[in-house]
Parts: sequence; C-alpha cells; structure tokens
Amino acid sequence: MRENLLFHWNRIREKLWVKPLLVSFLSVAFAFLASLADQTDSVAWVPNISTESIEALLNLVTSSMLVIAMFAVGAMVTAYASASNSATPRAFSVVLADDTSQNALSIFIGVFIYGAVALVALKNDLYDHAGRFALFIVSVLVFALVILTFIRWMDSIARLGRMGNTIDKVEAAVASSFVSWWAQPRLGGALLSNQSSVAGEPVVLPTVGYLQRVDMAALQAVAEQHDLKVFLSVLPGKFCTPGNPVAQVQGLGSQNHDCLGQMVNTFHLADQRTYDQDPRFGLVVLCEIACRALSPAVNDPGTAIDVIGTSTRLFHQWVQAQQKSPVDPLYDRVFVPDLREQDLFDDAFNGLARDGASLVEVSIRLQKAFQAMACFGDDRIRAASIEHSRRALARNELAMTLQQDIEAVRSAARF
Repeated sequence: MRENLLFHWNRIREKLWVKPLLVSFLSVAFAFLASLADQTDSVAWVPNISTESIEALLNLVTSSMLVIAMFAVGAMVTAYASASNSATPRAFSVVLADDTSQNALSIFIGVFIYGAVALVALKNDLYDHAGRFALFIVSVLVFALVILTFIRWMDSIARLGRMGNTIDKVEAAVASSFVSWWAQPRLGGALLSNQSSVAGEPVVLPTVGYLQRVDMAALQAVAEQHDLKVFLSVLPGKFCTPGNPVAQVQGLGSQNHDCLGQMVNTFHLADQRTYDQDPRFGLVVLCEIACRALSPAVNDPGTAIDVIGTSTRLFHQWVQAQQKSPVDPLYDRVFVPDLREQDLFDDAFNGLARDGASLVEVSIRLQKAFQAMACFGDDRIRAASIEHSRRALARNELAMTLQQDIEAVRSAARF
C-alpha cells in the first residue's frame, strides 16, 4: 500500500496544476472563515478596522498577484526548456517536480483568488466588526507570506534549469531509487537465480510500453490465493511488448487459469520510464547529460567530469544501502531477477567513455573513478570497475592521436 501511494504521489508531483488547485480551495476557505469571528465574544476588545483600509490592502494583493503569477509561469517555462535543451529531455520530470517553484506558483495564484473573493465578500457586507479585524490580520499574514515566498523563489529560480542544478536533482532521484531498491531488495521478492531454467505459464501484457512499476503486494496476494509461484522475467524500466512475457507462473490449472488477468493488472506500463522502481533510469539520464556536454556543439568536458564524480558518489551509496538491506524477502511467492552491477555500469559509463575517449582530462578522471569504486569493498562493483576501466582504455588507444595522452591515461588505469 505504501509503495502504491508513493508511486501515485510522485506522479501527482509531476503535474503542475495540482498544488495551485489545492491552494485555491484553501484561499477561498480562509476568505469565508474570517466571518466566523463575528460569532465570537471578541467584539469588545478588537480594534475597529475600516473597510477602506482592508480594501486598499486587498486591491494591492489582487492587482499584483496575477502579474507575479504570470511572471512565475514564464520563468518556470524558461527554466524547464533550459533543462531539456542543455541537459536532456529525460531530466524534465525531476525539474518539473521542484517543490519550491510549485509552492511559489501555488501561493501566488491562491493569494490572487483569496484577494478577489475576500474583496467581493467585503463589499457585500459579509464581515462585521470582528470579522473585518480577522480579515485584516489574515490579509497582512498573506501579504507577508507572499513577500517571503517571492524572495525564496527568486533564489531558487536563478538556479532552476541550470546544468549543475539539474545534475543535483537527478542525483537525488537516483539516490532515492537506490535506497528504495535495497530497502526492499528485488522489489521485496525472492531471488531468481537462474531465469533460463524457469518454465511455466507466461504472463503477457496486451499493450506496448515501458514497465514503470510492479504491484508486488497484489501479485503476492494473487499467488497466495491460488497457491502459485510467479517468476518475473523483467524489471521496471524494461520495454515490454505482447511478444515477450513479463513473468512465468507455476501451479496454474484449469480451475484458476483466470487469475492471469489479475496478474496482468499488477504490471503498470507507460510511455516513459520513471525513477521510482527503476534505478538504472537515472544513470542513463546522467550519462546522456555527459554525452551531450561532450558533443562538438557544446564541448563542455567539465560537465562530463562532474557527472563522473556524481556517478561515483551514487555507486558508493549503492554499496552502503546494500549493506543495510534486509535478507528475508517480503513476498516469498514472487521471484525476481537481481539487478546486476555490470548493467548499472553499462548505463552510467558506456556512452561517456565512448564520447570522451579522445579527451585526456575526461579519460583520466574516469580511470580514477573506476579505481575509487573498486575500493568500495563490493566484489561485483570491483569486477565491473575493472571491466569498464579496460574497456575505456581500449577506446582511448583507438581515439587518441598523441602518444603522451595515451601514456597518461595508461598510468591512471591501474588494473
């Protein structure tokens, strides 16, 4: 249940209209809640606030907020376009989910609606003595909130969409997916050690798309109800078609064959990959950022070096999260293939090593990163580091023309 809620919450965060809509409802509620002060015994001690002063404040808020909201939308769209053009379109979702910008836009629109509703209510004599005082206090607090939000948002929008900020956001998304993966290793299922030896009734999805998530709890419930074992053939991030089964089921008979339809509903396909259950996707995005920076049109090896450092930190977090992972599976009737470190390294470094093969500064930094990751204390990370170090060096020897550059990279490659 928690995984379902988290998945849907992350999709909601990627919608730009959700928070403004919620804040708009709250703003209307606050405008009318101020009238409840007239039903209390506070008339004797609250000061008498003139209607004209409240109107002036509300007019100021109403006239300025719509302009600021339009300015905020324009700045955010520019930042989103910058993130897609300078980094990679796959980074758009993490930039779009920026809480500071969404909160700022929500407050600007909500305050505009609050001012308009409160002004209409004030002119129609909805508030009495105490109600006007409550409305004045709320309006002053709202005005202060707008100023603080605008200052904080300006500090954030200056960096939103910039290359460094985009890399940081992708790194945070990948780190979160690494932690989630090892909090419930293999999505919480039991280890499927030899996938080629599994035989059973195939589970085929009728549509085409990327597997975004698997509802493991629902799959376990179906397997327990019908006394089945489910062997997954794919992990989230896989491009699925009707010709490739996503799972094999053992224990099916004529009496419970209909449960395959229930299993199909536990696999969620979409047009794009997400970071939630797909740790490899973020590494692909980081590699794309580095490859675009290394293109002749951009020629920014510094960004590629930054991505190498980011990937090194992420693999260190991978090892740390793995050491804290639970041993016993949460869903013992669902068998899931392991996520291979070699595949993670392929996603993170293949394109980067290829496009940076002729650049000595990038190649040396990459070899130092492999050397560092080999010392993380994980045998599979070490094996992947050695393999990719040798592969990158082979690319360097083919791409570099200056012998001194080749020797410099060879000296950095210690495997």
